[in-house]
Amino acid sequence: MSSKNQSREKILEAATQLFHLQGYHATGLSQILKVSGAPKGSLYYHFPEGKEQLALEAIERFGSIVSAEIRKHLNEVDDPIEAYEKHILHISRKFEDVSTLPNNSETLPIGLLAAETALVNENLRIKCEGVFNDWDSIHKEKIMASGFSDEQAQSISITINALIEGGITLCLTTKSNKPLLEIIKMIPLLFTK
Repeated sequence: MSSKNQSREKILEAATQLFHLQGYHATGLSQILKVSGAPKGSLYYHFPEGKEQLALEAIERFGSIVSAEIRKHLNEVDDPIEAYEKHILHISRKFEDVSTLPNNSETLPIGLLAAETALVNENLRIKCEGVFNDWDSIHKEKIMASGFSDEQAQSISITINALIEGGITLCLTTKSNKPLLEIIKMIPLLFTK
């Protein structure tokens, strides 16, 4: 990877982490540069449209990382109940020690960033919506493969997304993984026909 690409990647990685930890509005470009260690001029070289472009790419990057994780867990087990229990258990383990969260921005929900910007930045709202739609389609595919109709799969998928995002928010608030562990207990109820 060239030094230009390394610089770009460092900036994007730092921005992803900071936007998820502090939010869009509380994160400044100078802080992103400081955390990334990238030269000052490189930010506008790689992201000529500034903070919004950086946030859009950070959301896309985060969405791709989580999509890959969802696919990996759901493809490991055929039974959807067991697959979702395993997937949510994996997420919950990241909250066993909340002091490690600043080093693992992929743990944090995109819902926090979406909620902060949805009413004031249409471009960021649309990008977050796209990420949620991608996750829904991954869930829907898994659920339909187990015999649910398109409509049922869509409903279960939205519910799972909401449970996970809400569960992560509760884990952050309580500094505990217990909310996600409780959600795991409810997964079988979603799959009753």
